[in-house]
Amino acid sequence: MRRALPLSVFCLSLLTLAAVARAEDAPQATEDGAVSYYRDVRPIFQARCFGCHQPAKPQGGLDMTNFTGLLEGGDSGDPVVVASDPEEGTLLEQIEAVDGVAEMPKDGNPLTADQFALIRRWLEEGAKDDTPAADTAIYDADNPPQYESAPLITSVDFSPDGKLLAVSGYHEVLLHEIDADGKAQLAGRLVGLSERIESAMFSPDGTRLAVTGGSPGRLGELQIWNVADRELERSISVTYDTIYGASWSPDGSLVAFGCGDNTLRAIRVEDGEQVFYQRTHDDWVLDSVFSVQGDHLVSVSRDRTMKLNHVATQRFIDNITSITPGALKGGLYSVDRHPEKDELVIGGADGVPKIYKMFRTQARRIGDDFNLIRKFPALPGRVFSVQFSRDGRHIVAASSKDRQGEVWVYDVETGKVQSKLAGIEAGVFTAAFSPDAKRVASGGFGGEVYLHDAMTGELLSKFVPVPLDKGESLAGAAAP
Repeated sequence: MRRALPLSVFCLSLLTLAAVARAEDAPQATEDGAVSYYRDVRPIFQARCFGCHQPAKPQGGLDMTNFTGLLEGGDSGDPVVVASDPEEGTLLEQIEAVDGVAEMPKDGNPLTADQFALIRRWLEEGAKDDTPAADTAIYDADNPPQYESAPLITSVDFSPDGKLLAVSGYHEVLLHEIDADGKAQLAGRLVGLSERIESAMFSPDGTRLAVTGGSPGRLGELQIWNVADRELERSISVTYDTIYGASWSPDGSLVAFGCGDNTLRAIRVEDGEQVFYQRTHDDWVLDSVFSVQGDHLVSVSRDRTMKLNHVATQRFIDNITSITPGALKGGLYSVDRHPEKDELVIGGADGVPKIYKMFRTQARRIGDDFNLIRKFPALPGRVFSVQFSRDGRHIVAASSKDRQGEVWVYDVETGKVQSKLAGIEAGVFTAAFSPDAKRVASGGFGGEVYLHDAMTGELLSKFVPVPLDKGESLAGAAAP
């Protein structure tokens, strides 16, 4: 996978940054003086409650993502919300902090006094629902998104056994079985809260899928799915904008990701606890990868740097790339590690894939780029995705320029282009090798998944990964 969205799409989030901190604000009033559920209360629930009370994971039988579910309550049968009578429902009792401790959110800090007061005031005023009709659509496994056209694809990833291909959609990740002829069969739809999916990565053993995404300007979310059961194991709300670049530690115990607040973070999968936090970047962190031993964590950012960190101490170690002004032409969007060595391939705005040593072996000097091992021939436009093949002999890089895409496979040892993948008709944001390195899957602006022979560049098949209302087939058509 290893990809990041282009700047034209990034700008959509910037337009909504004014709403970023709503859930932490003091009580707000509408024009008539009343508290708004949609504007004031729902963002608090979204940031603090939706992770455990959503259609994919309704803890206690309670779904708080829609107003109807909130009124219906959970398995206990006790009302959660009673209009105009805050004490009659169980909500305030659950979220009120006593001596700094509250029953809910579970395993999280209590709501602030201002947040609690805001919710109480909303209940006292009649607990009115002012959600706009356009925002009432609820998606879950029984009511998945419907498509009239294919959405752009931001992420593809093969399972370690090569049997499944995870493809990003809208509010979901779609799992496809790919046969030997490149035909695709939809095998699962992992529908969650996040509108925008930024990355979907299988765990090293293939049993789980880590998904990063969110709702721009409102919510960042990390999802951990059980692949076999197609069930959501964990949903973690992080920051107030979409998050990026999921990566698994080699033992599958940690998941790292980058954020739009310039932070790099990692959580422990077993309990969801955040175990790593670093804010040394000056711009959005778009991708991450662990070292071979899992004791170091690398990140790339729009600030043009690749940084090395120590996991256990959460300590910044070094800038792997040159710190000389002008040495790198634009931001870095994608990073991957060699399967057996601590060597890193990066892609970014300059269109030139590069391989770097992870660890510096001599003192830094201003103007040097000592860790650089090799540059590869430049692709047209910006490189949004890079990945090593599982044997480490090849890399694949995907680029986009003026909505036209290129995917090239390079020979790592010689630095030469092995193949240029044929028949791609739109900008490409993501590409991934099959485990045997014989095929490359890619996708992007056009909404189609392409399957190519990695060594020859021949187009094997292409397919629309989402079910379309117009009745188009999901199965991949063989290439002419």
